[in-house]
Amino acid sequence: MNSIKAVFLSFLFFPACLQVIEAQNSFTRGEELFMQNKPQEALTFLETATSEDPAHVQAFVYLGIVYQQLNRLDSAIDTYNKILPRAGNEAARIAYNLGNVYFAKGDPAMARRFYTRAIETNPSFASPYLNRANSLVKNGELKDALNDYEAFLGLEPNSPKRAEVMKLMAFIRNEFAAAEQRRIMEEEAARAEQDRRRRLLEEVSGSLQAAAEDSRALSAGTEDVQGYSGEFELE
Repeated sequence: MNSIKAVFLSFLFFPACLQVIEAQNSFTRGEELFMQNKPQEALTFLETATSEDPAHVQAFVYLGIVYQQLNRLDSAIDTYNKILPRAGNEAARIAYNLGNVYFAKGDPAMARRFYTRAIETNPSFASPYLNRANSLVKNGELKDALNDYEAFLGLEPNSPKRAEVMKLMAFIRNEFAAAEQRRIMEEEAARAEQDRRRRLLEEVSGSLQAAAEDSRALSAGTEDVQGYSGEFELE
């Protein structure tokens, strides 16, 4: 009886086991092609693997990257978003990849949102700081960008990009210095213009005051002329 039950259970679970095996075979082949930098050939196998096993996080990661390589950015976004809620330890990397896709699409605000999510998920993950800084530069937010570049170098002091990042940071600081100098010059010019306007108003009001005094003097002279009340006689 027990043997019959075991056979029955094996038949019951055989399709599910077969599906997992097939998904693993698809993933294995897709991963091989992915590692050989053959995204077009890997695409079908990885799509099959994610379809057959919706919980296979690494298959979704590879598929998203393949879509990026093939410039199918909307498909990459859909793929990453499907797996992100159950990505576990890969959540920070998937959020980072989403940021990269949005940056490639020319949407720095959305890119920054997902870089921030990656940083919040894993604060020691250096790459999101670097790319969030780049998105901030693109949006003109140089002060916040400088902070992120500093954070990146703090986490990756020996990064091969260090020299380039340092050069960019120096440029941003020079921009700050130039902006401060422009601010000072503008304030000085504004004060000089205010002084010029004040002097002009004082001169105009002073001339009007003089004219008023002249008018009062003329009026006073007229009042001093005495009228002739006597009779006019011819001799």
